[in-house]
Amino acid sequence: MVREDRNIDFVEIEPFVEPVEPARKEKPVSETGRAGEKKDEKKPLRVKEFLDGSILVRETMTRQLPFILFLTVLAVLYIGNRYHAERMVRKISKTEVEVKDLRAEQITIAAELMNISKPSEVSAIVNERNLGLKQLVEPPKKLIRKKIP
Repeated sequence: MVREDRNIDFVEIEPFVEPVEPARKEKPVSETGRAGEKKDEKKPLRVKEFLDGSILVRETMTRQLPFILFLTVLAVLYIGNRYHAERMVRKISKTEVEVKDLRAEQITIAAELMNISKPSEVSAIVNERNLGLKQLVEPPKKLIRKKIP
């Protein structure tokens, strides 16, 4: 179904004009109780605000407080982890030095044992301590047990 009368009437539309509020004599009072401050107004940061702590009551700071606390916790964990790692490195280096000393002592003791266990050294030690033992001149005899039939 096709319509043949396609007349469109154009109506002139008035441009939108925002209503203008009359100027107030009083300045708005913010949550801090100071006149002239707006809640969303961005003011530059001043040193005085840091010193007296009024920067902490700004809306932007209160919205960012959980994130700031999260970053603080991360920083504390990072510092603690660093101290723990440094302590472990010192402990490992101390243990390595101790292992080197013990290995050198073990080698020295093993060499002394090899030296002392020589037959000539054993006989010298026995003579020093007057144990009354003498070295055999003839080889030992083997005892043979006869089988009983």
